[in-house]
Order: sequence, then structure tokens, then C-alpha cells
Amino acid sequence: MTWIFLTLFAVFMQAWRNAFQSQLAKEVKTLGVTLARFIWAGPIAALYLWLLYAIEPTEIPTFTARYYWYVVGAASAQILATSLMVKLFKMNNFAVGAGLAKSEALVAAVLATVFFGTTLSLLGWLGVLIGGFAVFMLSAAKGYRSLSIATVVMGLACGTAFALTALWVREASLLLDLPFPYRAAWVLLMIISLQTLVLLIFLILVDPSTLKALWLHPKLTLLISISSCLGSISLFSAMSIQNVPYVKTLGQVEIFFTILISTYWLKQKVKIKDAFGFVLIAIAALLVIWG
Repeated sequence: MTWIFLTLFAVFMQAWRNAFQSQLAKEVKTLGVTLARFIWAGPIAALYLWLLYAIEPTEIPTFTARYYWYVVGAASAQILATSLMVKLFKMNNFAVGAGLAKSEALVAAVLATVFFGTTLSLLGWLGVLIGGFAVFMLSAAKGYRSLSIATVVMGLACGTAFALTALWVREASLLLDLPFPYRAAWVLLMIISLQTLVLLIFLILVDPSTLKALWLHPKLTLLISISSCLGSISLFSAMSIQNVPYVKTLGQVEIFFTILISTYWLKQKVKIKDAFGFVLIAIAALLVIWG
């Protein structure tokens, strides 16, 4: 049951992170908003890892070449996924962009089965499929015809990049012979450090004006980093003890938080035909828990 509570907390924090990012995207370019997710998260991740060792010391893990390959792959995929999500925010409203990105659960299930040897139960597959359908239904605020092909393609690309991030994070974590909180913390710290370094160097050399723009929004940048890091700590921990498709399908309950934030905080109108989509997401979550 631990993975369930970790996942629910993670998606709650992610919903707020996405909301903060959608606001920052109005003032800062895509890569700047992407960097905001990582720039202050590194020190928080380092502090979390230090606290784990301070509370209960354990050995330092051995890092293999395969481990580093997964870390680099996950870091790169997450940068791409975050950038695509920010572009979705610019193309549509917050709820639509965040909703389309949740296609990651269905994509993760397929990729995990085909390439990573993951086996899902019949109930698990049913939950994944129902959840995927429900997310697309809730994302189409004005009906499916309101979603352009470009928006749908970008949403699927974003979901695929997030799915690959999650799968590679889990593979890297499983290579470390440590209890799950330590495994997740090491992977998180290395991925965030690499992402921050790459984006900082790129923006300094290519687009320093974006860094200046980011500097003008310190509070929003800090909120994005904090919510992102807390969400990632919980999500990485959940994925280190449970298959990614199950975690991602349960994580679709994020759409509840997303629509509440969109309606009551961002004051964006989210038109939903009826409560059927919510019922389907609830069913999908229960199926993956029981499966």
C-alpha cells in the first residue's frame, strides 16, 4: 500500500507544479520554464538524500555504466517531456495540456510490456485502458473535434517522453542494491543535477535573455522547483517498488486536482459534459490497485 500513498502525494504536488509552470509560461520561454522545474530541486534532493543517511546510514551504491545510461536517458526524456508540456500550455488551457500529457500511462504500459518485460494482470490492463480513455475525454473540454491534430500529436509525444522517463528511472533504481528510499533518492539527485547543468550551460551560451527573464520571477520559480522535487521524490519512490504502468494509471487521479486548480485558482473554465470521465478514472485507479 506504500506505493499508493506515495503516488497520490506525488500527483497532488505535480498538479500544483504544472499550474505554476503554466503561469510562468506566460512570461518566460519554454526552456526557461523547463529549467525552473530543476534549478532549486537539486539542493532539495541533496538534502533529502543526506537526511536519509543521517537517520539510518547505509552503504554507498556502486554505479555501473548501464546505470548511467538509464540516468542520461531519463534526464533527456524528462527535459523533452517538460518542454512539450509547456508548449501544450501555450497552445491550450492548463487543464487540456496537463490532461493530454497523462497519456503516459497507456504508453508506459505498452512500452513496459514490449521492451522491459513487465507483466500486467488482466485487471491492470483494463484499468490502464479505461484510464487512458477517460483522460482523453476529460481533456476535450469542448468535445473531441476541438482538439487539433497538432495538439493531440504533441500530447502523445509528451506522454511518451514522460513514460520513457519513468521506465528508465525504475530500471536505474532497480540496479542499486539499497532500500527503495535510498535508490530513489540517488536516481533523483543524479537526474536533476544533470538536467540543471545541461540546461544552464545551453541557456548561458545560446539564450542568456531567458535566464534573465527567469530571474525576474524568483517566487514562481521556487514554487515550481519545490513542488516538482517533492512530487519526484514520492513518484520515484513509488516506481522503485511498483511497476510503472500501475503507478502511472493511479497517477491519472491528478486530473481531479488539475481541474480543481484550473477552475478555482487559475479561474479557467473547464467544460465537462458530465461526471462520466471522473467515474472512469476512479474505476481505473481501483482496478490497478486490485490488479
